[in-house]
This record gives sequence, C-alpha cells and structure tokens, in this order.
Amino acid sequence: MSVYLQRFAERFACLQRDNLHILSELYDDSVTFRDPLHHIEGLDALRAYFGQLYANARDISYSFAGYDEVRPGQGYLRWRLRFCHPRLKGGEPVSLQGCSFLQWRERVFSHQDYFDAGALLYEHVPVVGGAVRWLKGRLT
Repeated sequence: MSVYLQRFAERFACLQRDNLHILSELYDDSVTFRDPLHHIEGLDALRAYFGQLYANARDISYSFAGYDEVRPGQGYLRWRLRFCHPRLKGGEPVSLQGCSFLQWRERVFSHQDYFDAGALLYEHVPVVGGAVRWLKGRLT
C-alpha cells in the first residue's frame, strides 16, 4: 500500500463544487489528465473541467478500494464513482468502477483514468442507452 496514494485519494474524495482549490495541492501546474472521454493539459484546464463536472452533477462521491504503488512515483488507485446527473438515468444515481494510473514527484503530473465509457454515459442516455445495452449483451 502506498501512503502517498492513500493521502491523495483521501484529499481527492473531499472535492466539492466550493473547494476546487484543493486541486492545486494535488496536481502539478503542468498536469496531463486523460480518460476515455477527455484529454486535459494544465492545472487551470483541469480546474475548469472539475468546475463543469461539479456544476452539472450532484451527490458526487468516490470510494477507493486499492492504493497500489508499482514503483516510486507511480501507482494505481482503484475506485468507484457515484453521482446523479439530470440527463443520465433520469437523474437517478449512477455508479461507475474504474482505476487511475498516477505519476508524481511532489504532486501528480500525469493522471490517466480507465473506465467503461458506455457504463458512464452511453448506457444512461435515452434511446442510445437501450442500443448500447443490447449491443453489449450480444457481444457477451
């Protein structure tokens, strides 16, 4: 278990709409953030992204299941995200499992998220959601 990753996760889980200044404690000014839907360069852009996220979603919470350092300054966080969004699943809670690969010195300079984009977004959009769920069922 990595003490750095555990502390990072604890601070990250505290993020809310009104305390996004915490991001500057966690991330380097030149951070690169990627997930299946976004590629963001720089702390200011990351702060803007989280500002939009927290403005449009509610009841956002993260729970972390693992803090695995693979070598000094590199490791994985396993997590579950729960949130509600008025345009997804009729505003009902959405749950998503994923992991993040982080690289850091004093602060994180590279953050790569891995998750099922269909489970996050496409399965919960009216009309498209039914087609995505049907297709996933056919593939399994």
